Amino acid sequence: MPRARIIQPDESYTFTDYFKLNFAPQDILAYFDVSLQRRSLKLPRSTGTLDRLVDLKTRIEESLPRLSLTSEMARREFLIAPVLTDVLHYTQASLNVEYPVAVSNQLKGSLDYLLQNHQTLLVIEAKNEDLERGFVQLAIELIALDQWIESEQRILQGAVSTGNIWQFGQFDRLERQVTQDLDLYRVPADLEELLRILVKILDP
Repeated sequence: MPRARIIQPDESYTFTDYFKLNFAPQDILAYFDVSLQRRSLKLPRSTGTLDRLVDLKTRIEESLPRLSLTSEMARREFLIAPVLTDVLHYTQASLNVEYPVAVSNQLKGSLDYLLQNHQTLLVIEAKNEDLERGFVQLAIELIALDQWIESEQRILQGAVSTGNIWQFGQFDRLERQVTQDLDLYRVPADLEELLRILVKILDP
């Protein structure tokens, strides 16, 4: 199938439009000359003290039984944002929410959460709790981020989250390859492991 049939060069696409496409992820990425692989990333973990971990886990465990996760706003405010707020505490990173990016007619929109200090980390919320389509959107946003930021960072890191499930992805800027992590991290069960990965990415 010709790539032009997947993404029309003369049409405008936002990041969320890629979430809606029914084509195979590798075919969508191929339009941007990017390949896709899936494997366990075995991401490194921070070994530092997480002095807020117990409090965060308690708050999440108390709210989950009473929280309706059918709302994207609820997942963002009560599950994703508290995790990222604590990551800021541990790493002293800066956070941009709904950060606008416009690289081209096919690469534009707003990034849900962009964290930056020594490294850059992109986090997006998976709409409709659809992790697979959410990852396609994450991959597209990492491709756009590659052209948007000035950084020596060869591997751009990202994560897509439904709030209670997180999946990581990487974009190798030289090889032009996106890697989808086969491992998933649950909140609150894997909260400590998740936090240690996020902290390590931003504060290596």
